[in-house]
Amino acid sequence: MVQAVALARNEEGISAALGILKQQFGERFHTGASIREQHAHTTTWIVNQPPDGVVFARSTQEVADVVKVCAAHKVPIIPFGTGTSLEGHVNAPAGGISIDVSEMDKVLEVNAGDLDCRVQPGVTRMALNTHLRDQGLFFPIDPGADASIGGMAATRASGTNAVRYGTMKDNVLSVEAVMPDGKIIRTASRARKSSAGYDLTRLLVGSEGTLGIITEITLRLQGIPEAISAASCSFPTVAAACETVMAVIQYGLPVARIELLDALVVKAVNSYSKLELPETPLLLLEFHGSEAGVAEQAETFGVLAEEFGGTGYTATTSAEERTKLWQARHDAYWAMLALRKGCKAVATDVCVPISKLAEAVGAANEKSGELGLVAPVVGHAGDGNFHASVLVDMDDPEEVGRAERFVSWLNDRAIALGGTCTGEHGIGQGKRPYLVKELGGAVDVMASIKRALDPDDIMNPGKILP
Repeated sequence: MVQAVALARNEEGISAALGILKQQFGERFHTGASIREQHAHTTTWIVNQPPDGVVFARSTQEVADVVKVCAAHKVPIIPFGTGTSLEGHVNAPAGGISIDVSEMDKVLEVNAGDLDCRVQPGVTRMALNTHLRDQGLFFPIDPGADASIGGMAATRASGTNAVRYGTMKDNVLSVEAVMPDGKIIRTASRARKSSAGYDLTRLLVGSEGTLGIITEITLRLQGIPEAISAASCSFPTVAAACETVMAVIQYGLPVARIELLDALVVKAVNSYSKLELPETPLLLLEFHGSEAGVAEQAETFGVLAEEFGGTGYTATTSAEERTKLWQARHDAYWAMLALRKGCKAVATDVCVPISKLAEAVGAANEKSGELGLVAPVVGHAGDGNFHASVLVDMDDPEEVGRAERFVSWLNDRAIALGGTCTGEHGIGQGKRPYLVKELGGAVDVMASIKRALDPDDIMNPGKILP
Protein backbone atom coordinates (compact mmCIF):
# COMPACT_ATOMS: atom_id res chain seq x y z
CA MET A 1 0.00 0.00 0.00
CA VAL A 2 1.03 3.63 -0.53
CA GLN A 3 1.69 5.44 2.72
CA ALA A 4 -0.40 8.48 3.70
CA VAL A 5 0.77 11.29 5.97
CA ALA A 6 -0.36 10.86 9.58
CA LEU A 7 -1.37 14.04 11.43
CA ALA A 8 -0.99 14.92 15.10
CA ARG A 9 -3.69 13.37 17.30
CA ASN A 10 -5.62 15.15 20.04
CA GLU A 11 -5.70 12.17 22.40
CA GLU A 12 -7.39 13.99 25.27
CA GLY A 13 -10.11 15.44 23.09
CA ILE A 14 -10.71 12.13 21.27
CA SER A 15 -11.05 10.27 24.58
CA ALA A 16 -13.59 12.81 25.87
CA ALA A 17 -15.63 12.74 22.63
CA LEU A 18 -15.70 8.93 22.58
CA GLY A 19 -17.20 8.85 26.08
CA ILE A 20 -19.89 11.45 25.30
CA LEU A 21 -20.91 9.93 21.96
CA LYS A 22 -21.11 6.44 23.43
CA GLN A 23 -23.55 7.75 26.03
CA GLN A 24 -25.58 9.70 23.45
CA PHE A 25 -25.83 7.08 20.68
CA GLY A 26 -25.51 3.75 22.47
CA GLU A 27 -25.68 0.86 19.98
CA ARG A 28 -25.30 3.24 17.02
CA PHE A 29 -21.80 4.18 18.17
CA HIS A 30 -19.01 1.70 17.41
CA THR A 31 -15.33 1.44 18.31
CA GLY A 32 -14.58 -2.13 17.15
CA ALA A 33 -11.48 -2.50 14.99
CA SER A 34 -13.21 -4.13 12.01
CA ILE A 35 -15.92 -1.52 11.62
CA ARG A 36 -13.40 1.31 12.06
CA GLU A 37 -11.18 -0.18 9.36
CA GLN A 38 -14.20 -0.61 7.10
CA HIS A 39 -14.91 3.11 7.44
CA ALA A 40 -11.43 3.97 6.23
CA HIS A 41 -11.45 1.43 3.39
CA THR A 42 -11.86 2.58 -0.18
CA THR A 43 -10.89 1.16 -3.56
CA THR A 44 -7.52 2.87 -3.38
CA TRP A 45 -3.90 1.91 -2.81
CA ILE A 46 -3.53 4.42 0.04
CA VAL A 47 -2.95 2.80 3.42
CA ASN A 48 -5.97 2.41 5.72
CA GLN A 49 -6.14 5.07 8.48
CA PRO A 50 -9.18 4.22 10.64
CA PRO A 51 -11.16 6.65 12.82
CA ASP A 52 -11.47 6.11 16.58
CA GLY A 53 -15.24 5.72 16.48
CA VAL A 54 -18.15 5.47 14.05
CA VAL A 55 -21.57 7.08 14.57
CA PHE A 56 -24.55 6.01 12.46
CA ALA A 57 -26.61 9.21 12.22
CA ARG A 58 -30.29 9.22 11.25
CA SER A 59 -31.08 12.93 10.98
CA THR A 60 -29.55 16.32 10.32
CA GLN A 61 -29.96 17.16 13.99
CA GLU A 62 -28.01 14.06 15.02
CA VAL A 63 -25.19 15.03 12.65
CA ALA A 64 -25.21 18.50 14.22
CA ASP A 65 -25.12 16.97 17.72
CA VAL A 66 -22.02 14.93 16.83
CA VAL A 67 -20.32 17.93 15.24
CA LYS A 68 -20.97 20.07 18.34
CA VAL A 69 -19.34 17.45 20.58
CA CYS A 70 -16.34 17.17 18.27
CA ALA A 71 -16.04 20.94 17.89
CA ALA A 72 -16.05 21.41 21.66
CA HIS A 73 -13.15 18.96 22.02
CA LYS A 74 -11.38 19.79 18.72
CA VAL A 75 -11.80 16.26 17.37
CA PRO A 76 -11.65 15.45 13.63
CA ILE A 77 -14.86 14.49 11.78
CA ILE A 78 -14.90 12.34 8.65
CA PRO A 79 -18.19 11.98 6.69
CA PHE A 80 -18.91 8.52 5.24
CA GLY A 81 -21.51 7.53 2.63
CA THR A 82 -20.89 4.22 0.82
CA GLY A 83 -17.08 4.19 0.80
CA THR A 84 -16.67 4.13 -2.99
CA SER A 85 -14.28 7.10 -3.17
CA LEU A 86 -10.87 6.52 -4.74
CA GLU A 87 -8.46 9.04 -3.23
CA GLY A 88 -8.47 8.29 0.51
CA HIS A 89 -11.32 10.69 1.26
CA VAL A 90 -12.63 8.68 4.24
CA ASN A 91 -9.27 8.04 5.89
CA ALA A 92 -8.71 9.53 9.35
CA PRO A 93 -5.05 10.63 9.39
CA ALA A 94 -5.52 12.34 12.80
CA GLY A 95 -8.05 9.83 14.14
CA GLY A 96 -11.45 11.17 15.14
CA ILE A 97 -15.08 10.30 14.47
CA SER A 98 -16.59 8.92 11.27
CA ILE A 99 -20.19 10.04 10.73
CA ASP A 100 -21.90 7.35 8.66
CA VAL A 101 -24.99 8.77 6.90
CA SER A 102 -26.03 5.54 5.15
CA GLU A 103 -29.16 5.33 7.34
CA MET A 104 -30.19 8.82 6.16
CA ASP A 105 -31.54 7.26 2.97
CA LYS A 106 -34.95 8.79 2.32
CA VAL A 107 -36.24 10.53 -0.81
CA LEU A 108 -37.93 13.40 1.01
CA GLU A 109 -39.76 15.12 -1.85
CA VAL A 110 -40.23 14.82 -5.60
CA ASN A 111 -41.58 17.81 -7.53
CA ALA A 112 -42.34 16.23 -10.89
CA GLY A 113 -43.70 19.46 -12.38
CA ASP A 114 -40.52 21.34 -11.49
CA LEU A 115 -38.18 18.45 -12.37
CA ASP A 116 -36.48 18.43 -8.98
CA CYS A 117 -36.32 16.37 -5.81
CA ARG A 118 -34.93 16.58 -2.27
CA VAL A 119 -33.03 13.65 -0.80
CA GLN A 120 -30.99 12.68 2.24
CA PRO A 121 -27.27 12.06 1.64
CA GLY A 122 -27.38 8.27 2.11
CA VAL A 123 -29.70 7.72 -0.87
CA THR A 124 -27.77 5.94 -3.61
CA ARG A 125 -28.09 6.88 -7.26
CA MET A 126 -29.62 3.53 -8.20
CA ALA A 127 -32.17 3.68 -5.37
CA LEU A 128 -33.10 7.23 -6.43
CA ASN A 129 -33.65 6.24 -10.04
CA THR A 130 -35.73 3.24 -8.98
CA HIS A 131 -37.90 5.61 -6.92
CA LEU A 132 -38.25 8.07 -9.83
CA ARG A 133 -38.91 5.60 -12.64
CA ASP A 134 -42.70 5.39 -12.21
CA GLN A 135 -42.94 9.17 -12.58
CA GLY A 136 -41.08 9.17 -15.90
CA LEU A 137 -38.05 10.89 -14.38
CA PHE A 138 -34.40 10.06 -13.80
CA PHE A 139 -31.25 11.51 -12.26
CA PRO A 140 -28.54 11.43 -14.94
CA ILE A 141 -25.25 11.49 -13.04
CA ASP A 142 -23.76 8.01 -13.32
CA PRO A 143 -20.25 7.51 -11.85
CA GLY A 144 -20.45 3.75 -12.31
CA ALA A 145 -20.39 2.74 -8.66
CA ASP A 146 -23.68 2.85 -6.75
CA ALA A 147 -22.43 5.83 -4.77
CA SER A 148 -24.44 7.86 -2.27
CA ILE A 149 -25.83 11.18 -3.47
CA GLY A 150 -24.14 12.95 -0.54
CA GLY A 151 -20.77 11.53 -1.49
CA MET A 152 -21.33 12.35 -5.15
CA ALA A 153 -22.07 15.96 -4.21
CA ALA A 154 -19.09 16.15 -1.86
CA THR A 155 -16.66 14.95 -4.54
CA ARG A 156 -18.34 16.73 -7.47
CA ALA A 157 -18.77 13.41 -9.25
CA SER A 158 -19.76 12.92 -12.87
CA GLY A 159 -19.58 9.84 -15.10
CA THR A 160 -20.78 8.50 -18.42
CA ASN A 161 -23.65 10.98 -18.97
CA ALA A 162 -21.63 14.13 -18.26
CA VAL A 163 -21.14 15.04 -21.92
CA ARG A 164 -24.89 15.82 -22.19
CA TYR A 165 -26.14 16.37 -18.63
CA GLY A 166 -23.11 17.84 -16.89
CA THR A 167 -21.62 16.91 -13.51
CA MET A 168 -22.91 17.18 -9.93
CA LYS A 169 -22.13 20.90 -9.85
CA ASP A 170 -24.62 21.39 -12.70
CA ASN A 171 -27.34 19.25 -11.12
CA VAL A 172 -27.41 20.34 -7.47
CA LEU A 173 -29.77 23.25 -6.82
CA SER A 174 -29.22 23.50 -3.07
CA VAL A 175 -27.81 21.65 -0.09
CA GLU A 176 -28.45 21.59 3.61
CA ALA A 177 -25.23 21.25 5.57
CA VAL A 178 -23.89 21.12 9.09
CA MET A 179 -21.01 23.54 9.43
CA PRO A 180 -17.90 23.05 11.65
CA ASP A 181 -19.52 24.79 14.63
CA GLY A 182 -22.64 22.60 14.41
CA LYS A 183 -24.80 25.26 12.76
CA ILE A 184 -27.28 23.99 10.15
CA ILE A 185 -27.57 26.03 6.93
CA ARG A 186 -29.41 25.78 3.61
CA THR A 187 -27.49 27.27 0.71
CA ALA A 188 -30.28 28.19 -1.73
CA SER A 189 -33.93 27.75 -2.67
CA ARG A 190 -35.43 25.46 -5.35
CA ALA A 191 -35.39 28.27 -7.92
CA ARG A 192 -33.51 27.40 -11.11
CA LYS A 193 -31.46 30.58 -10.87
CA SER A 194 -30.61 33.17 -8.24
CA SER A 195 -28.39 36.21 -7.78
CA ALA A 196 -28.75 36.18 -4.00
CA GLY A 197 -25.31 36.41 -2.41
CA TYR A 198 -22.37 34.04 -2.59
CA ASP A 199 -22.88 30.70 -4.34
CA LEU A 200 -22.49 28.54 -1.25
CA THR A 201 -23.99 25.57 -3.05
CA ARG A 202 -21.08 25.43 -5.47
CA LEU A 203 -18.67 26.02 -2.59
CA LEU A 204 -19.86 22.95 -0.70
CA VAL A 205 -20.29 20.76 -3.80
CA GLY A 206 -16.79 19.40 -4.33
CA SER A 207 -15.47 20.42 -0.89
CA GLU A 208 -14.96 16.73 0.05
CA GLY A 209 -16.26 17.17 3.58
CA THR A 210 -13.60 19.75 4.47
CA LEU A 211 -16.03 22.67 4.98
CA GLY A 212 -19.16 20.95 6.30
CA ILE A 213 -21.26 17.80 6.15
CA ILE A 214 -24.01 17.69 3.52
CA THR A 215 -27.25 16.39 5.07
CA GLU A 216 -29.81 17.12 2.31
CA ILE A 217 -29.50 17.70 -1.42
CA THR A 218 -31.97 19.29 -3.84
CA LEU A 219 -31.35 17.89 -7.32
CA ARG A 220 -32.33 18.70 -10.89
CA LEU A 221 -34.08 15.82 -12.63
CA GLN A 222 -34.64 14.89 -16.27
CA GLY A 223 -37.53 13.30 -18.08
CA ILE A 224 -36.86 9.77 -19.30
CA PRO A 225 -36.30 10.15 -23.06
CA GLU A 226 -38.95 8.93 -25.49
CA ALA A 227 -36.31 6.89 -27.29
CA ILE A 228 -32.80 5.71 -26.42
CA SER A 229 -30.32 4.16 -28.83
CA ALA A 230 -26.99 2.56 -27.89
CA ALA A 231 -24.21 2.10 -30.41
CA SER A 232 -20.70 0.73 -30.74
CA CYS A 233 -18.00 1.35 -33.31
CA SER A 234 -14.46 -0.04 -33.63
CA PHE A 235 -11.41 1.92 -34.79
CA PRO A 236 -7.93 1.02 -36.02
CA THR A 237 -6.20 3.18 -33.40
CA VAL A 238 -6.95 5.11 -30.22
CA ALA A 239 -6.03 8.29 -32.11
CA ALA A 240 -8.70 7.61 -34.75
CA ALA A 241 -11.32 7.05 -32.04
CA CYS A 242 -10.33 10.27 -30.28
CA GLU A 243 -10.41 12.25 -33.53
CA THR A 244 -13.94 10.94 -34.09
CA VAL A 245 -14.96 12.17 -30.63
CA MET A 246 -13.56 15.61 -31.40
CA ALA A 247 -15.49 15.70 -34.69
CA VAL A 248 -18.70 14.69 -32.91
CA ILE A 249 -18.35 17.48 -30.34
CA GLN A 250 -17.42 20.10 -32.93
CA TYR A 251 -20.34 19.04 -35.14
CA GLY A 252 -22.68 19.60 -32.19
CA LEU A 253 -24.14 16.10 -32.23
CA PRO A 254 -26.06 15.83 -28.91
CA VAL A 255 -24.70 12.46 -27.72
CA ALA A 256 -25.72 11.47 -24.20
CA ARG A 257 -22.73 9.17 -23.70
CA ILE A 258 -19.55 8.56 -25.65
CA GLU A 259 -17.08 6.20 -23.98
CA LEU A 260 -13.63 5.12 -25.12
CA LEU A 261 -12.22 1.63 -24.47
CA ASP A 262 -8.73 0.76 -25.68
CA ALA A 263 -7.99 -2.66 -27.18
CA LEU A 264 -6.85 -4.17 -23.87
CA VAL A 265 -10.08 -3.14 -22.14
CA VAL A 266 -12.16 -4.57 -24.99
CA LYS A 267 -10.29 -7.87 -24.62
CA ALA A 268 -10.98 -7.87 -20.87
CA VAL A 269 -14.67 -6.95 -21.32
CA ASN A 270 -15.16 -9.68 -23.93
CA SER A 271 -13.85 -12.29 -21.52
CA TYR A 272 -15.63 -10.99 -18.42
CA SER A 273 -19.02 -10.12 -19.95
CA LYS A 274 -19.11 -12.82 -22.63
CA LEU A 275 -19.17 -10.39 -25.56
CA GLU A 276 -17.65 -10.72 -29.02
CA LEU A 277 -16.52 -7.17 -29.78
CA PRO A 278 -13.56 -6.68 -32.17
CA GLU A 279 -10.48 -6.33 -29.95
CA THR A 280 -9.46 -2.92 -31.23
CA PRO A 281 -10.15 0.55 -29.75
CA LEU A 282 -13.91 1.02 -29.33
CA LEU A 283 -16.39 3.84 -28.83
CA LEU A 284 -19.64 3.12 -26.99
CA LEU A 285 -22.39 5.72 -27.45
CA GLU A 286 -25.90 6.50 -26.40
CA PHE A 287 -28.40 8.87 -28.02
CA HIS A 288 -31.47 10.31 -26.24
CA GLY A 289 -34.52 12.04 -27.75
CA SER A 290 -37.50 11.36 -29.97
CA GLU A 291 -37.54 8.27 -32.16
CA ALA A 292 -36.83 10.34 -35.25
CA GLY A 293 -34.16 12.40 -33.49
CA VAL A 294 -32.35 9.37 -32.13
CA ALA A 295 -32.35 7.68 -35.54
CA GLU A 296 -30.93 10.83 -37.14
CA GLN A 297 -28.21 11.17 -34.49
CA ALA A 298 -27.18 7.54 -34.89
CA GLU A 299 -27.00 7.91 -38.68
CA THR A 300 -24.96 11.11 -38.46
CA PHE A 301 -22.47 9.50 -36.10
CA GLY A 302 -22.05 6.58 -38.50
CA VAL A 303 -21.08 8.97 -41.28
CA LEU A 304 -18.58 10.82 -39.06
CA ALA A 305 -17.04 7.59 -37.76
CA GLU A 306 -16.53 6.24 -41.27
CA GLU A 307 -14.38 9.26 -42.12
CA PHE A 308 -11.90 8.21 -39.41
CA GLY A 309 -11.80 4.53 -40.24
CA GLY A 310 -14.64 3.38 -37.99
CA THR A 311 -15.87 -0.15 -38.71
CA GLY A 312 -18.51 -2.55 -37.43
CA TYR A 313 -20.84 0.27 -36.45
CA THR A 314 -24.08 -1.00 -34.91
CA ALA A 315 -26.92 0.81 -33.12
CA THR A 316 -29.86 -0.62 -31.21
CA THR A 317 -32.93 0.64 -29.37
CA SER A 318 -33.48 -2.73 -27.67
CA ALA A 319 -33.53 -2.17 -23.90
CA GLU A 320 -32.04 -5.62 -23.30
CA GLU A 321 -29.13 -5.09 -25.68
CA ARG A 322 -28.49 -1.57 -24.39
CA THR A 323 -28.41 -2.80 -20.79
CA LYS A 324 -26.01 -5.61 -21.67
CA LEU A 325 -23.65 -3.20 -23.43
CA TRP A 326 -23.58 -0.59 -20.67
CA GLN A 327 -23.38 -3.18 -17.91
CA ALA A 328 -20.25 -4.45 -19.62
CA ARG A 329 -18.86 -0.89 -19.58
CA HIS A 330 -19.64 -0.49 -15.88
CA ASP A 331 -18.05 -3.87 -15.17
CA ALA A 332 -14.84 -2.84 -16.95
CA TYR A 333 -13.06 -2.28 -13.60
CA TRP A 334 -13.63 -5.91 -12.58
CA ALA A 335 -12.89 -7.12 -16.09
CA MET A 336 -9.51 -5.35 -16.07
CA LEU A 337 -8.60 -6.91 -12.72
CA ALA A 338 -8.91 -10.32 -14.37
CA LEU A 339 -6.10 -9.38 -16.78
CA ARG A 340 -3.63 -9.73 -13.88
CA LYS A 341 -5.13 -11.86 -11.15
CA GLY A 342 -4.11 -10.89 -7.63
CA CYS A 343 -3.25 -7.34 -8.62
CA LYS A 344 -4.89 -4.08 -7.58
CA ALA A 345 -6.19 -1.53 -10.07
CA VAL A 346 -5.07 2.04 -9.42
CA ALA A 347 -7.51 4.24 -11.32
CA THR A 348 -6.28 7.61 -12.54
CA ASP A 349 -8.77 10.22 -13.78
CA VAL A 350 -7.07 13.04 -15.61
CA CYS A 351 -9.10 15.30 -17.90
CA VAL A 352 -7.77 17.35 -20.81
CA PRO A 353 -9.27 19.62 -23.48
CA ILE A 354 -10.96 17.52 -26.17
CA SER A 355 -8.37 18.59 -28.75
CA LYS A 356 -5.61 17.10 -26.56
CA LEU A 357 -7.35 13.77 -25.82
CA ALA A 358 -5.65 11.71 -28.52
CA GLU A 359 -2.23 13.07 -27.55
CA ALA A 360 -2.81 12.44 -23.83
CA VAL A 361 -4.11 8.87 -24.25
CA GLY A 362 -1.36 8.01 -26.72
CA ALA A 363 1.30 9.37 -24.38
CA ALA A 364 -0.19 7.42 -21.44
CA ASN A 365 -0.07 4.17 -23.41
CA GLU A 366 3.51 4.85 -24.47
CA LYS A 367 4.66 5.77 -20.94
CA SER A 368 3.07 2.74 -19.29
CA GLY A 369 4.77 0.49 -21.85
CA GLU A 370 8.09 2.23 -21.24
CA LEU A 371 7.74 1.53 -17.49
CA GLY A 372 6.73 -2.08 -18.06
CA LEU A 373 3.23 -1.55 -16.65
CA VAL A 374 -0.17 -2.84 -17.68
CA ALA A 375 -2.46 0.23 -17.74
CA PRO A 376 -5.62 -0.23 -19.87
CA VAL A 377 -7.54 2.95 -20.69
CA VAL A 378 -11.25 3.72 -20.50
CA GLY A 379 -12.58 7.22 -20.79
CA HIS A 380 -15.55 9.54 -20.77
CA ALA A 381 -14.24 10.71 -24.09
CA GLY A 382 -16.92 13.32 -24.72
CA ASP A 383 -15.49 15.59 -22.05
CA GLY A 384 -11.79 14.64 -22.31
CA ASN A 385 -11.77 12.58 -19.11
CA PHE A 386 -10.01 9.20 -19.12
CA HIS A 387 -8.88 6.53 -16.67
CA ALA A 388 -5.59 4.71 -17.13
CA SER A 389 -6.01 1.91 -14.59
CA VAL A 390 -2.60 0.59 -13.57
CA LEU A 391 -2.70 -3.09 -12.57
CA VAL A 392 -0.18 -3.36 -9.75
CA ASP A 393 1.24 -6.24 -7.73
CA MET A 394 1.16 -4.55 -4.32
CA ASP A 395 3.61 -7.14 -2.94
CA ASP A 396 6.30 -5.96 -5.38
CA PRO A 397 7.78 -2.69 -4.02
CA GLU A 398 9.71 -2.06 -7.21
CA GLU A 399 6.55 -2.33 -9.33
CA VAL A 400 4.64 -0.11 -6.89
CA GLY A 401 7.41 2.46 -7.33
CA ARG A 402 7.07 2.34 -11.12
CA ALA A 403 3.30 2.75 -10.80
CA GLU A 404 3.77 5.79 -8.56
CA ARG A 405 6.09 7.32 -11.16
CA PHE A 406 3.51 6.71 -13.88
CA VAL A 407 0.65 8.27 -11.89
CA SER A 408 2.79 11.31 -11.05
CA TRP A 409 3.89 11.67 -14.69
CA LEU A 410 0.30 11.39 -15.95
CA ASN A 411 -1.00 14.05 -13.56
CA ASP A 412 1.81 16.41 -14.57
CA ARG A 413 1.23 15.68 -18.24
CA ALA A 414 -2.48 16.45 -18.04
CA ILE A 415 -1.80 19.76 -16.28
CA ALA A 416 0.82 20.67 -18.90
CA LEU A 417 -1.78 20.07 -21.64
CA GLY A 418 -4.15 22.57 -20.03
CA GLY A 419 -6.11 19.92 -18.16
CA THR A 420 -6.58 18.70 -14.60
CA CYS A 421 -5.20 15.94 -12.39
CA THR A 422 -8.77 14.91 -11.48
CA GLY A 423 -11.81 15.03 -13.71
CA GLU A 424 -14.19 13.42 -11.23
CA HIS A 425 -12.55 11.49 -8.36
CA GLY A 426 -11.49 14.53 -6.35
CA ILE A 427 -8.24 15.43 -4.56
CA GLY A 428 -8.58 13.65 -1.20
CA GLN A 429 -5.18 12.57 0.06
CA GLY A 430 -3.86 11.06 -3.13
CA LYS A 431 -3.71 14.15 -5.35
CA ARG A 432 -2.86 16.92 -2.91
CA PRO A 433 0.68 17.39 -4.32
CA TYR A 434 -0.74 18.29 -7.74
CA LEU A 435 -3.31 20.86 -6.69
CA VAL A 436 -0.77 23.68 -6.33
CA LYS A 437 0.81 22.74 -9.66
CA GLU A 438 -2.60 23.01 -11.29
CA LEU A 439 -4.11 26.06 -9.59
CA GLY A 440 -1.19 27.95 -8.07
CA GLY A 441 -2.20 30.88 -5.86
CA ALA A 442 -5.87 29.88 -5.97
CA VAL A 443 -5.00 27.22 -3.39
CA ASP A 444 -4.11 30.00 -0.93
CA VAL A 445 -7.62 31.38 -1.36
CA MET A 446 -9.05 27.92 -0.66
CA ALA A 447 -6.92 27.72 2.49
CA SER A 448 -8.23 31.10 3.63
CA ILE A 449 -11.83 29.90 3.22
CA LYS A 450 -11.00 26.72 5.13
CA ARG A 451 -9.43 28.68 8.02
CA ALA A 452 -12.37 31.09 8.19
CA LEU A 453 -15.02 28.36 8.34
CA ASP A 454 -13.05 25.67 10.18
CA PRO A 455 -10.31 27.35 12.26
CA ASP A 456 -9.61 24.19 14.28
CA ASP A 457 -9.35 22.03 11.13
CA ILE A 458 -11.75 19.37 12.38
CA MET A 459 -13.61 18.81 9.09
CA ASN A 460 -11.92 15.94 7.21
CA PRO A 461 -8.37 17.15 7.93
CA GLY A 462 -5.52 16.13 5.64
CA LYS A 463 -7.66 16.28 2.49
CA ILE A 464 -7.42 18.62 -0.53
CA LEU A 465 -5.13 21.30 0.92
CA PRO A 466 -1.35 20.68 1.00
